Amino acid sequence: MSEKIDGTHDGGGSQGTAASRLLSLTNVWSDAPSPPPAPEPAPVPPPQPARIAQAPVTVEVAPRPAPVRTRANQWPPRKLSLALQGGGTFAAFTWGVLERLLEEPSIEFDTISGASAGAINALLLGCGLAEGGREGARNRLNRFWTRLMHEASFRSLMLVGGFSPAGSSVAFGPTLRSGQFDPFDLDPLRQTLSRDINFAALRDVKCPQLLIAATRIRDGELQIFGNDVITADVALASTCPPLVHCAVEIDGEAYWDGGFGGNPPLIKLAQQSTTADLLLVQVTPTRDAYVPITLAAIDRRLDQIAANAALKAEIAAIEWAQPHAAPTLRLSKIVAEDSIEGLAQRSSTDLGSGFIRTLHRSGREAAERWLKQGPTGTEAQRELPVAEPALA
Repeated sequence: MSEKIDGTHDGGGSQGTAASRLLSLTNVWSDAPSPPPAPEPAPVPPPQPARIAQAPVTVEVAPRPAPVRTRANQWPPRKLSLALQGGGTFAAFTWGVLERLLEEPSIEFDTISGASAGAINALLLGCGLAEGGREGARNRLNRFWTRLMHEASFRSLMLVGGFSPAGSSVAFGPTLRSGQFDPFDLDPLRQTLSRDINFAALRDVKCPQLLIAATRIRDGELQIFGNDVITADVALASTCPPLVHCAVEIDGEAYWDGGFGGNPPLIKLAQQSTTADLLLVQVTPTRDAYVPITLAAIDRRLDQIAANAALKAEIAAIEWAQPHAAPTLRLSKIVAEDSIEGLAQRSSTDLGSGFIRTLHRSGREAAERWLKQGPTGTEAQRELPVAEPALA
């Protein structure tokens, strides 16, 4: 937690896009302990000549201990790790989910990953917990999103990464492609974030472990920042729309929105988490019943597909590796489009107070159903298969 985590894997080197990382999954679970080697067969002693019979000796064999599962059967889980997806103002749905989870005193938060607007929600949650406990986290989330609704400004949208690349180009003209147009200096955005997030508090032991994603421009790699190196610049990098303002530079490296490489990071979350229960809050729609024909609709749909591509690849990677490497892992989902009809037709730049309040309320209700239904429920949730231990 005290270092910058470079790339999705620990081994360094080029890993490619989220989809290409599937080809190198032999290292996905490098943090997991290797299975014990099979015992060598006992040597068979050579036949011995007949001896005089002696009194029999009784040998007591200790019973073989049963395998211990690290996953608890209790529901709701006592400890939970969160993966928070970005998606502009759609992330107000996550605000509602988090608010409801914070009302459950039995649930502790272990590790939280996020990209773009999901990273902002993760930082607000972590900072609030460190400084004021559950009530402090609820207040910070409420204050941020309420201010976002009331300001309803271009700067507000920049804070939550609410612009798609093509949409930004259409809205602001071809000069954006030259990289010479920067509507706002980054300093006001840094000041706004620092007003809502105490970055020093993220280093407190009361703050959950955070994994904040940004995309490194030089090689397209996903870079994940831990608590001790998270600053306002890291938050801005995670939400940086490439065609709206210049890239964010950190330690000599330039970064764009973290949603391009991991939205949100899931494999690293599974590696770092000390609990087997992972909850993914997915806000960007995957389904759309309509074929877009206008430029705006095409751009919106392309943005949704791109936002979910990396996430789908990471889910597939976990499902592929999970039965042998992490048999106790339980991954569940709360999905915004399952609660809000026609979400794919809405814009992630919509700052209308009615729309954001609807997202918030729907998030609370979805979390309530998730808590009540448990791991066998059907509310936007799936449990990965558990590999049964071999017979002794």
